[in-house]
Amino acid sequence: MKGIIITAISIFISSAILAGSNESPFLRDYMRDKNITGTVVIESLKTNKKFIYNEKRAAVRFAPASTFKIVNTLIALQENAVKDENEIIKWDGRVSEFADWNKDQSIKSAFGVSCVWFYQELARRVGGEAYVSYLKMMNYGDRKTGEHVDTFWLDGSLQISALEQIAVLKNIYNEKYSFDKKNYTVLEEVMIVDRTGDYIVRAKTGTAMRVKPVIGWYVGYIETKSDVWFFACNIDMERPEQSKLRKEAVYRALKEAGII
Repeated sequence: MKGIIITAISIFISSAILAGSNESPFLRDYMRDKNITGTVVIESLKTNKKFIYNEKRAAVRFAPASTFKIVNTLIALQENAVKDENEIIKWDGRVSEFADWNKDQSIKSAFGVSCVWFYQELARRVGGEAYVSYLKMMNYGDRKTGEHVDTFWLDGSLQISALEQIAVLKNIYNEKYSFDKKNYTVLEEVMIVDRTGDYIVRAKTGTAMRVKPVIGWYVGYIETKSDVWFFACNIDMERPEQSKLRKEAVYRALKEAGII
């Protein structure tokens, strides 16, 4: 009986640490030292094992901002808003503070630089009714499209939690949704942000500037030789220089979890 009790206690403690409870050391020191308010979730494809920092916040919904470009790329291609990832949409000449936006764009060029005007044009071509259908099919966050088809993922109309981001990413990776195979392939290619001999990272940043507090995202997945790990991080960004902490927090989490 004593052995059974000890085993049960050990399992409970292990589960608490893994879940990122208040007693968990997972990311605790890093987030405290960097003065970050946020959450990081990492989940295994093979085992569903999870590492979570700030479990309560992981379930709270926020505007997805440019992380929605992951889903929006699939939808736009499926709806033939552009014929493929190379089709050019002409720049309208409105100068942005982001120099990389001030030119003609395609999905291949726009995804990596997170060009908002390009994806807004795609959204207008897709139309509101189509988005309602796709968001329902994908069970994407609260599935709300708001009043404006070209800003709903930016202005807080649409919201999603870190845990829900993980669920969507896993379904995309497993090609569970009714998108053409070629469109999944395009998305896989444009999402690549890091490649080494040991892993490939596919990810997207997002900054919800039109809501308060400003929310910064980094979501995606890392393919290692032994598994695929999905991640979602969101943080409060009080200052622009904190934007680097989104990716930094994820990589720190991957290291603490022994994934890289």
